Amino acid sequence: MPLSPGADRILVVIPAYREEPVIGSVVASVKEHFPYDVLVVNDGSPDGTSAAARKAGAAVLDLPCNLGIGGAVQTAFLYARERGYEAVVRLDGDGQHEPRDIPSLLEPILRGDADAAIGSRFLQGTGYRGSMPRIFGIRYFRGLIRLVTGYRVTDPTSGFFAIDRRLVDFYSVHYPSDYPEVDTFILMHRLKARAVEVPVRMYEREEGKSSITPFRAMYYMVKVTLSFLINCIRRFE
Repeated sequence: MPLSPGADRILVVIPAYREEPVIGSVVASVKEHFPYDVLVVNDGSPDGTSAAARKAGAAVLDLPCNLGIGGAVQTAFLYARERGYEAVVRLDGDGQHEPRDIPSLLEPILRGDADAAIGSRFLQGTGYRGSMPRIFGIRYFRGLIRLVTGYRVTDPTSGFFAIDRRLVDFYSVHYPSDYPEVDTFILMHRLKARAVEVPVRMYEREEGKSSITPFRAMYYMVKVTLSFLINCIRRFE
């Protein structure tokens, strides 16, 4: 069923850790182009991430310690649920995601055609080039997700997505605490949620460098595979 929420019923969520140099520009870009509320979840950053986000006009939740990406995003879902938002868009705070692609993610949600819209850097020749460990891991998880759930996805590790109220409510209680992107596909499958991919632009980090090394990539693949398979049989209340 199509949704018709006003701009004040859509929340843009940005988890952030040590993103003081860039978080302000990310928030400002969202607010420049859209009237949506913006929430930055400061995941225990010891720098000026929180102050920079507030200065740019975002609401900020300061976590007392570093929970990791899953805990930070789940905190945002709790915030969205309690305040009655009908749709949530999640993007990174490091400048890798293009805020102007937000309407593309929201469109299938607001039309009622999908419960989740995942941004893919591999559709329609966006030109993304990643490291060999990252690309190998993405291809591995493509196959695993398709085998277990039937979802045909090109970018299973994308953190740029939009979800509807039903998934917001569910994720506010059940959300993977560590490396959540792949696990969400089995959760959506268990809920019989409709998921689509839309092409989005992704860039290199504006500051710092990726922590993905061959060893970390292998560790990530083993850990996420185990978590994914556990969630296949886990009972959700």
